[in-house]
Amino acid sequence: MIKGFRDFVMRGDVITVAVGLVVALAFSNLVEAFTNNVINPLVAAAQPGTKLGLGWQLGDAGNKATFLDIGSFIGAIIYFLVFMATVYVAIVVPYRHIQKRRGVTVFGEEPATKACPQCMSDIPEAAQKCKYCASEQPAAA
Repeated sequence: MIKGFRDFVMRGDVITVAVGLVVALAFSNLVEAFTNNVINPLVAAAQPGTKLGLGWQLGDAGNKATFLDIGSFIGAIIYFLVFMATVYVAIVVPYRHIQKRRGVTVFGEEPATKACPQCMSDIPEAAQKCKYCASEQPAAA
């Protein structure tokens, strides 16, 4: 039962979906920050009405709703980049290492290839026979 669960979790598509969900969560935070700190003040500036920070006051001084808060948006971008780097180092790198030991390529990694000397098709480096023209391949150097 535990072996079956481990095999299920280590399948490439499960990890890919999990990483995708984490990326979506982090990206939603970035979009929310952009909306709250850039778009909303632009909309509020159309209405009559000073916050400290990096940005511009679009309306009356002191009106938080019309402050274009670029600092918070930059902070959200930094958060996103740090979060994604952490996900990469904590999840993707170990997963690639484990899958490589199992002989499986993941996340778009292409196996090493060579050109067949007869038909010039790309074939796996370890191939002994070309799958396109069936010619014998020289031993790898």
